Amino acid sequence: MRGLTGTGSTRSRGTFQAASAAAAVLAAAVLSLSACAAGGTGARDEGPAHGDPAAGVAASASPSSSPSRTPDRVDAVRLIKTDPRVSAEVKRELKPCVADEYPVDVSYGDLTGGSAEDVVVNVLTCGDAVGVGSYVYHREGGRYQNVFTAEEPPVYAEIDRGDLVVTKQVYEEDDPVSNPSGENVVTYRWTSDRFVEKFRTHNDYGNAVGPDVSPVPTG
Repeated sequence: MRGLTGTGSTRSRGTFQAASAAAAVLAAAVLSLSACAAGGTGARDEGPAHGDPAAGVAASASPSSSPSRTPDRVDAVRLIKTDPRVSAEVKRELKPCVADEYPVDVSYGDLTGGSAEDVVVNVLTCGDAVGVGSYVYHREGGRYQNVFTAEEPPVYAEIDRGDLVVTKQVYEEDDPVSNPSGENVVTYRWTSDRFVEKFRTHNDYGNAVGPDVSPVPTG
């Protein structure tokens, strides 16, 4: 190749240039066909396409990827019924609403940093789904242990980014069950083998908008 770019003959140089031009045209045609086959979006400036099969194979074969952990499903009703820390009233009122459907909500997540998923159980009423008890169970030694109990209705517990968030609705004297005046939201964090309160907020619900409120006339 150095002879072609040095003192070689004009014919050789011309032949090489013609071959280069033909190769460039052929390469452009191949790229154009490839872009059409890929959906007509053309070549990307940087990074692989999201739908690139090769990229998907590489991601799945990466040693850093790990399969998601599927929590062991628990019998939440049995947990409540056999838990000595659950009040007799909650146990007595925990009955099926329809057929064998019990009013319980169950969530799984990591709250205590253990090797097994923790379980959050909320017991509700059948009629208006008011929370009457919230409980957290931590698995240790093959058994679930109650590590948190809240039985001041209406109450509801949730898992939020590794923290336990408990919401308690606040009622004034004349408030109906369906329309509380506000709520207290308490965030707990697992510290030294127990849940410790970290944050507390209070929210007042507005009562200016409702089915019986007429819009203010304008003009």
